[in-house]
Amino acid sequence: MNVVTLSQIQFAATGMFHWIFVPLTLGLSIMTAWMETKYVTTGDETWLRMTKFWGKLFLINFALGVVTGITMEFQFGLNWSEYSRYVGDIFGAPLAIEATLAFFLESVFIGVWIFGWNKISKKAHLTTIWLAAVATNVSALIILLANAWMQKPVGYLIRNNRAEMNDFLAVLTNGYGWIKFIHTLLSGYALAAFLIMGVSAWHLLRNNEKDFFVRSFRLAAVWAFVASVGVAITGDMHAVEIARFQPSKFAAMESQWETKRGVGMNLLLFPDVARECNSIEQICIPNALSVLAFHDANAEIKGLKDFPPELRPPVTPTFLSFRLMVGLGTFMILASLAAIFVSRSKNFSDNRAFLTLMVFAIPAPYLAEQFGWLVAEFGRQPWIVYGVLKTADAVSRSITSTQVILSLIGFTVLYGLLGAIDIFLLVKYAKKGPDKDVSSIINVQGRA
Repeated sequence: MNVVTLSQIQFAATGMFHWIFVPLTLGLSIMTAWMETKYVTTGDETWLRMTKFWGKLFLINFALGVVTGITMEFQFGLNWSEYSRYVGDIFGAPLAIEATLAFFLESVFIGVWIFGWNKISKKAHLTTIWLAAVATNVSALIILLANAWMQKPVGYLIRNNRAEMNDFLAVLTNGYGWIKFIHTLLSGYALAAFLIMGVSAWHLLRNNEKDFFVRSFRLAAVWAFVASVGVAITGDMHAVEIARFQPSKFAAMESQWETKRGVGMNLLLFPDVARECNSIEQICIPNALSVLAFHDANAEIKGLKDFPPELRPPVTPTFLSFRLMVGLGTFMILASLAAIFVSRSKNFSDNRAFLTLMVFAIPAPYLAEQFGWLVAEFGRQPWIVYGVLKTADAVSRSITSTQVILSLIGFTVLYGLLGAIDIFLLVKYAKKGPDKDVSSIINVQGRA
């Protein structure tokens, strides 16, 4: 394999591994803050125990996410120096803001939250977790706005054979980025809720702390359903943006080869079969693709054949990833809706079949998010900045295949170890359950 392909594999591997931690951090930060809010406003000790237990899992995940995120930025200078040279004036600004503002704030306030339990008042302590949670979500916003610029570049001009920013406000208000941000944020909330439901179900299967984990499960079920429905709604909005500004990606997502009006959607998982959606042997929803793209049943969809072969994304992985993402998202909506009703029943904790299902459902949102990113990044190819800079022109000119292979092996070993540590710690403390006695915190905070 050449340097471009190897560098793509390396960045994809590190990026996908990093994204294992990010959505859980986004979701658990807000949910932990919500639980502590309930404790402060009600004085109910169970909410404090929930804050401590789920907050501990949040901290483990956050620490690993920070480590894996930092190494990604080095690749812009090592593997993708031509990209950095060409668009560094634009792409570098959000990264600098994220590091100096959002990451600084979340790190500081998480530190105060960790060590401030017995030192500051309840309201002051609650403020720190909310500030940390908001900063964490702002960090995601800034990074996703940077990624959105690569998908839909705005606010720039080409001068001296480089892209230079001439409208910072346009970059910050890029509609493509804001829809992407809300979609990603809600998916993080859904993922955290499914983790809480799964861990709670595991403990309920063993009759551990029934009141604690039934309450956790019920709270998470509502969060999961609302967030999953929100993901579907914002996903539809995002599809409209993709159809308008990245028509080749949209055509690859649906394996649409011919330019037509009133295009139906093929539900099969075979892109070679999905070229036509009007034959009797197809599982097809008439006009659905035109409605999805432009909310118009007679809208024209530009087919892949209207793009030169060298400008077409890889169709099969984009097509399959999109369908797997949507399928998992549909499962999440149905499972979380069922969880709301089942968890309200009198004998909920004895429903072993459903509880077992929810334990095994934990990976569903993780897989959905990974497939979503595959759609986003496969579908953008062969562009690294859509319509501006090709991926093949962005790689470092002096780097060799051997160097990339060695660094890829190093990253794989390092990330494998970090992943093993993270799984070990999460499983260990998830199985351990909540602290039995939090009276020392209550006594100290009560006097503060």
